[in-house]
Amino acid sequence: MAVAVELDFPGATMEQYDQVIKKMGFEHGGPGGPGMIFHLVRKTDDGFHVTDVWESAGQFQEFAQTTIGPLSQEAGITTQPTITIHEIYNHLTQGS
Repeated sequence: MAVAVELDFPGATMEQYDQVIKKMGFEHGGPGGPGMIFHLVRKTDDGFHVTDVWESAGQFQEFAQTTIGPLSQEAGITTQPTITIHEIYNHLTQGS
């Protein structure tokens, strides 16, 4: 079942976010990781907020443990993000 994942990174910067994305081999507006359906990031007053849609919670959790966590640490993000996972009833994709 698809899930929406919200991550808050207080104290982190957009520059650190860009470092993490680059280390993952991703580009702004490009494709994401396996199992990721959608990714959006926005600046907040004290850091940044990520909203993702994943094919399953398990795929997100594996990617978070093997990729997001270690690369965030390499980029100097020292606080653990607050993570909220919601089951999705429906999602739509880009129209023609």
